[in-house]
Amino acid sequence: MRVIIHLLSLFGLIILSCKNEKVIHKFDSTFQKNLNALFKDASTSPLNAKDLKQFSTLDFFPLDSNFVVRAKIERTPNSNFFDMKTNTKRVSKERVYGILIFNLKGNEYRLNIYQNKSAMENQSNELFLPFLDDTNGMSSYGGGRYLDLQIPTSDSLWLDFNRAYNPYCAYNERYSCPIVPRDNYIPIRVTAGVKRYIKP
Repeated sequence: MRVIIHLLSLFGLIILSCKNEKVIHKFDSTFQKNLNALFKDASTSPLNAKDLKQFSTLDFFPLDSNFVVRAKIERTPNSNFFDMKTNTKRVSKERVYGILIFNLKGNEYRLNIYQNKSAMENQSNELFLPFLDDTNGMSSYGGGRYLDLQIPTSDSLWLDFNRAYNPYCAYNERYSCPIVPRDNYIPIRVTAGVKRYIKP
């Protein structure tokens, strides 16, 4: 799923200046449109047949430039792979690739970013950022959400929480999804990305 979502994601950021020197960021909604298209397609959708028949769109928070931040990455090259628990008996072989340090809503936060063992062995640049926040269980999925990222060539990268999505097990219990580690909790409401799915 992570690779598909990443390929469908486009990060568009247009900076406009106003007379009050306020910076406005305008996003296109290609990510949202393509994610909806993935869910509508029976060959790629995680929805069961009954829910798919009634599906029209996912519910998203409004696009918000306040949730697009530049994060410094402190790499942890000597970290070991461990068994990340999932909602099933399966485990996901992950390691902490590094620590992301960023400011959001006036406060500094640190989140672990993970590298999957299979992705590393296949020489993929894919990184995995699962996170929890104060919307979980209310306006967003209770188990937290995911962001797909790529290994940067520099010591920083962009975090766009407008691209946060739900694990597939939020839609269908037949899927096995990594459980977000408690260390990756952001103690604020991240009102960006995909909202909680409510079955029709």
